[in-house]
Amino acid sequence: MITLFHEVSQDCSRITTEKYSTSFSSAIRLLHKDLRTPIFNIYGFVRFADEIVDSFHDYDKAALLTEFRQSTYDAIEKGISMNPILHSFQLTVNQYKIDRELIDAFLYSMELDLNQRKYDRAGYEQYIYGSAEVVGLMCLFVFCDGNKQMYELLKPYARSLGAAFQKVNFLRDLKADYEGLERVYFPGCDFRNFTERDKRAIEEDIQRDFTHAYEGILQLPMKSRFGVYVAYKYYLSLFKKIKKVQPQKIMEERIRIPDYGKIFILAKAGIRSQLNLL
Repeated sequence: MITLFHEVSQDCSRITTEKYSTSFSSAIRLLHKDLRTPIFNIYGFVRFADEIVDSFHDYDKAALLTEFRQSTYDAIEKGISMNPILHSFQLTVNQYKIDRELIDAFLYSMELDLNQRKYDRAGYEQYIYGSAEVVGLMCLFVFCDGNKQMYELLKPYARSLGAAFQKVNFLRDLKADYEGLERVYFPGCDFRNFTERDKRAIEEDIQRDFTHAYEGILQLPMKSRFGVYVAYKYYLSLFKKIKKVQPQKIMEERIRIPDYGKIFILAKAGIRSQLNLL
């Protein structure tokens, strides 16, 4: 039966999420049970595309990404794919009628990672939109479940949350991106001389994204609010930890939140939710 193939494919996306991101998988489990599978499906798709450009160094990345792009569109149009990650993704895209433009923008940003090494302000904002903001918007399609008015209302906040997450990732992964992949995402920064002033300007920009995103989280439907809030708190905690670190240390090691810290964040968020203090 085709339903078994659907289940197996969606299990692949869930396992992919759990293996690659304990933080996101934990937050997704806090969503209403009706929302978990489609969000896992989106993450699985995003993760595989990102792996092509970040990890497959011994292979023809451009050819693989081109094949992945075409297979994605074929899966959406045909309503089926023998690639379980793409099959699960197309199920979500077609069920929630996710805008094709969002998928186009995401894959374009992945393509930029093949050759683009530095960004000006306009290019940086375009990359952030395609690599992160549209992922938040795909999830928002699921959360709003066909309510177009709600989607348009929450769209700016979802973009801010995606941007905040991505920019924190950039700060956390400065060493790997700069030394390992030779990428410099932040415009106007010389990471051979990364100063406190540079770091502070980036942090102020990220804080604005977090502040704006929080306003939108409070307006999300109850089915999605707590899970998104916990993901927000995970990243906000990581951001606060990075803010305390000297610029040179960021270039030397990857800052992270330990597992016990994540458990504390979850427990504290649960208490605030029960007391209606989000």
